Amino acid sequence: MNDNQLLRYSRHILLDEIGIEGQEKLLAAHALVIGAGGLGSPAAYYLASAGIGRITLVDNDTVDLTNLQRQILHTTERVGHSKAHSGKQTLAQINPEIEVVALSERAEGERLAELVARATVVLDCSDNFATRHAVNRACVAHKVPLVSGAAIRFDGQISVFDPRRPDAPCYACLFPPDQQFEEVLCSTMGVFAPLVGIIGTMQAAEALKLVADIGESLAGRLLLLDARSMEWTSIKIGRNADCAVCGGKPRA
Repeated sequence: MNDNQLLRYSRHILLDEIGIEGQEKLLAAHALVIGAGGLGSPAAYYLASAGIGRITLVDNDTVDLTNLQRQILHTTERVGHSKAHSGKQTLAQINPEIEVVALSERAEGERLAELVARATVVLDCSDNFATRHAVNRACVAHKVPLVSGAAIRFDGQISVFDPRRPDAPCYACLFPPDQQFEEVLCSTMGVFAPLVGIIGTMQAAEALKLVADIGESLAGRLLLLDARSMEWTSIKIGRNADCAVCGGKPRA
């Protein structure tokens, strides 16, 4: 690290659990953020400010006026612009020393697998089950840890799915792809603005912990938040031996 970086990240370096070695791990890492909306905004903010060396933002949507109530990467002047490129512009102002790659596309199939394979950690900040399952499959296939978050109305959830751990479940263990779950969208159900900030910030925290190899991740646990009462519920989740994605596959 150069002198400017030592100063910028000094409050991290002062932490015994991170120090210079941990900060260097962050600077060498590549975070793939799927979605530059409500969850992706605060997640990317903190990844950038904390010094993740490369961040890839993937989002095929454009900024809408209704987004600005909670999607803090974007501004009124950027309504109609690509969310991925708007996010890149904001993150460059926060930390011009990191590399931000903006992909205004819907990554699927081989393209998604290629992006996941290059990442140190993946943050799923999408808003639909199809994308979540696709990202999970790619993460399992390439053994890349996944930090998954969701938020709707006043309810949020977050967990980590780490295929590097032999005992850890994947997203499909919790939400089997062959089962039907109600798809609820912010555009029809609404969402409490600070809720996505809380969950997205926690996604960044879990990603930073995984990269720097500190603390204990949420792998094997699902945290649920009721923002009306501000009460958290922690649920233990185990690996499903019959899981269609990771079941029956030994992990080294």
